Amino acid sequence: MDIKVLDYRIIIEPEKYKDGGIVYVAHCPTLGISDYGDSVEEVMLSIKDGIQLAVESLVAEKLEVPRDEVQDQIITTARVNFPMGLNMAFG
Repeated sequence: MDIKVLDYRIIIEPEKYKDGGIVYVAHCPTLGISDYGDSVEEVMLSIKDGIQLAVESLVAEKLEVPRDEVQDQIITTARVNFPMGLNMAFG
């Protein structure tokens, strides 16, 4: 059986609970799915399972499978400066 490899962009962010605990939330924007885990490794395994299920479901329903062209994307951050005197709230 031939296998096609699909690459998907995943964004992982820590989320803090009021009690001080942390959970990691993973998002796959292309497929619109998210999952969480107690560690980065756990959430990566979980989101990969979710991606696999989403793709299999789309194929079973004969729907188009969205793809990320990650090799054509530039993913980066931007750091900006704000004057200290401004009264701004940050989350």
